[in-house]
Amino acid sequence: MTEKSVIVSVPALGDELTGSRPPVLLDVRWQLGGPDQRPAYEAGHLPGAVYVDLDRELAGPPGAGGRHPLPDPEAFGAAMRRAGVSADLPVVVYDGGQGWAAARAWWLLRWTGHPDVRVLDGGLAAWTAAGGAVTAGRVTPDEGDFKPTPGARGVLDADAAAVRAREGVLLDARAGERYRGEVEPIDPVGGHIPGALSAPTTENVGADGRFLPAEELRARFGALGVSEGTAVGVYCGSGVSGAHEVLALEVAGIESDLYAGSWSHWSSDPARPVATGPDPQ
Repeated sequence: MTEKSVIVSVPALGDELTGSRPPVLLDVRWQLGGPDQRPAYEAGHLPGAVYVDLDRELAGPPGAGGRHPLPDPEAFGAAMRRAGVSADLPVVVYDGGQGWAAARAWWLLRWTGHPDVRVLDGGLAAWTAAGGAVTAGRVTPDEGDFKPTPGARGVLDADAAAVRAREGVLLDARAGERYRGEVEPIDPVGGHIPGALSAPTTENVGADGRFLPAEELRARFGALGVSEGTAVGVYCGSGVSGAHEVLALEVAGIESDLYAGSWSHWSSDPARPVATGPDPQ
């Protein structure tokens, strides 16, 4: 597993876009609780990129499964085909720069069996900062042929996440204050899954929004007891930023499983235990 397999730099992508087999580009700009990002996409996006709506196409309806449950595989596959995704073409996804939404798209495509998906390191912000061209308007690609086959990535439910916290390592990708239960702006109760360790996604990247080098990420996760071969699970608020943590772990050469329902699912059942403060337990 190498860094090149999951993220791509701006210069490398620029070269690929002028090559004989350019990747399909997906623009997945998104803001939690913010406005629809389609107008921003139409104002300017990477040449050839197709807009994908996270709330409508990369998640199922909110409810018992959490705020961003996994989408129905057939609906997801139809959305990806509309976006021009085919099984034999590489895909590069990007967002505004935070990386959460792009990682969600990356994870879903990998979970459903696409063999070649990467995230643009630093997203649109890095592209434009390097002088990359953008174009306006919508892109309507030829229909793709991608047919999802779920199961290629590990998924945890609530019970499995609790076991992972006891018998392996369960990482909480949210901000530290939410982990500790000091604030909870969205979900019904604050705190964390007992036994989980705090590992905010903000520590996966540098000030420029790009991922830290693989060796630095290995050291970061190693300090949390994680190395290659460790049974690792990840969760966040609703399964979006957790995908960013899974991506960072993969850059470091470490495979992990995602608790897709995350805290929005865990905290919806008052019978599930909740820990607060800096202590995992």
